[in-house]
Amino acid sequence: MQPYPLRFLKNLNRGREIATVLLNYGFGDVLERLGLAPYLNWGRRLVSRKRREIPEELTTPRRIRLALQDLGPTFIKFGQVLSTRPDLIPNDVIQELTLLQEHVPPFAVEGVTESIELEFYRPIYELFSKFDDAPLAAGSLAQVHAATTLDGREVVVKVRRPSIKQAVERDLALMMELAQLMERHVPESQVFDPVGLVKYFARTIRREMNFQREARALQEFRKLFEGDPRLYVPYVEPELLTEAVLVMERVDGLRVYDLDGIRACGLDPSQLAVNGASIFMRQAFEMGYFHGDPHPGNMRIREDGAIVLLDYGMVGFLDDEKRERLVDLFVAVAHHDVDRAVTVLLSVGQATRPSIDLVLLKADVRDFLDAYYGLPLEQIRIGQMLTDFIGILAAHGLQCPGDLMLLVRACVTLEGVGRKLDPKFNMAEVLSPFVERMIRDRYHPKRVVERALVDLQGLLRSVHDLPLHLGRTLQKASQDDLKVQLEHRGLDRLITEFDRSSNRLVVGMVISSMVVATALIIRSTTTQSLWFAAPLFIFSGLLGVWLIWGILRSGRL
Repeated sequence: MQPYPLRFLKNLNRGREIATVLLNYGFGDVLERLGLAPYLNWGRRLVSRKRREIPEELTTPRRIRLALQDLGPTFIKFGQVLSTRPDLIPNDVIQELTLLQEHVPPFAVEGVTESIELEFYRPIYELFSKFDDAPLAAGSLAQVHAATTLDGREVVVKVRRPSIKQAVERDLALMMELAQLMERHVPESQVFDPVGLVKYFARTIRREMNFQREARALQEFRKLFEGDPRLYVPYVEPELLTEAVLVMERVDGLRVYDLDGIRACGLDPSQLAVNGASIFMRQAFEMGYFHGDPHPGNMRIREDGAIVLLDYGMVGFLDDEKRERLVDLFVAVAHHDVDRAVTVLLSVGQATRPSIDLVLLKADVRDFLDAYYGLPLEQIRIGQMLTDFIGILAAHGLQCPGDLMLLVRACVTLEGVGRKLDPKFNMAEVLSPFVERMIRDRYHPKRVVERALVDLQGLLRSVHDLPLHLGRTLQKASQDDLKVQLEHRGLDRLITEFDRSSNRLVVGMVISSMVVATALIIRSTTTQSLWFAAPLFIFSGLLGVWLIWGILRSGRL
């Protein structure tokens, strides 16, 4: 094993900063297990200068949150993404990570104008007749300014922070290195799938940094809801669009929790709650394409009652199969069907353990169904039900797809917003018509015939390809070219331990030989032999002490 991870050497200062923060928050034992002890010892003097006193009463989840907060925007966003994965992260850590907030000062307007001009190769006065220097909002990845186009339209300009892409890519490389080290040296961490989490986060944050993706999402939602007066989607200025700059319509409206202002406009908050939930259910269950972050800060209410959704950097996709599985779950809850619910769990979740205890899984599913079976519709909380469903997945080592987790988090958020608007709001009443419609469509004769034809085509294709595959297999067998690939799980760790043990055995034998040879030399009484043997004897003793100390430190005496 290489003593210094390559990415830590390539990004030396940032790697040292990450190690310092983790050490300061009491995670030195983790760094030791990751094989970063030489790296830490090398920078120990710098670490000690920056070390802060951490109160002993701080819990581990809180230390995790504070460490991520100190490590900056990329790690803060990583914590926010982790807070949406209760299928992998313990609940006490989830609760702490939801408290992560970005406190990022805006960058200077000179940097904003310079970024815009570099993107469009034109001075800013040729792009806008007016540009407001004071930002409307500032985040870790971008900030937003008000502006007026040359033809007089009010717009907002979203500009990516200078050099943020390079900083994020650097941190992602270091995070991937840490995740790989964790899977290699901390076996118990594999249940959280560190590498998978970093890959999921990398995909999420790269999408969020690409404003062209956000613009496509805006245009797609605007087209899908063109005839629906309940949702208004701002238009995008396509000629003022790059990966780092997004110009879109400025929409003024009331904030969701401004109940007095909403009522002053003659609008009914309870109807707005229903409309918002219905819009989201239509996105998820009819279109399979939904806004992934519908929190109050991303919503505005226009005077005509239309809901405006902002920030389309995070969107989710649900294919037909996932939507069918969710419908199966709701049907299983309605009919107290344990076997169907278990089938849904096994088809949705990806197993992270070698085997699953089906007896225990059925028992947990039965308890889950008992908690909701027979309840009146107005007492069912969809967000809590889906959260409990994810909890069963996590308890049995079943990893939930990222888009489904995004849906669950969005449902929980929307349910909270709805209850703020109307304490009697019930999302189940909004959801049930969509589920009933999907069930009717599933068993509609036309749909049944279409599905049967698709299955038949797949079967005929397999039958058609069977002779070809069989012929290739026989040809390889006749040419002695047939290979069978075996995967040995954990064999690399066994080889590493065997190599370490053999090295110690060899060192021990060399030390023993030196001691014996020295003793034989000392038996001769000549002064010259003593001058030669004494240093050799001392050196052999020091080597022996070093070997014993290394064995004691490893904890495998």
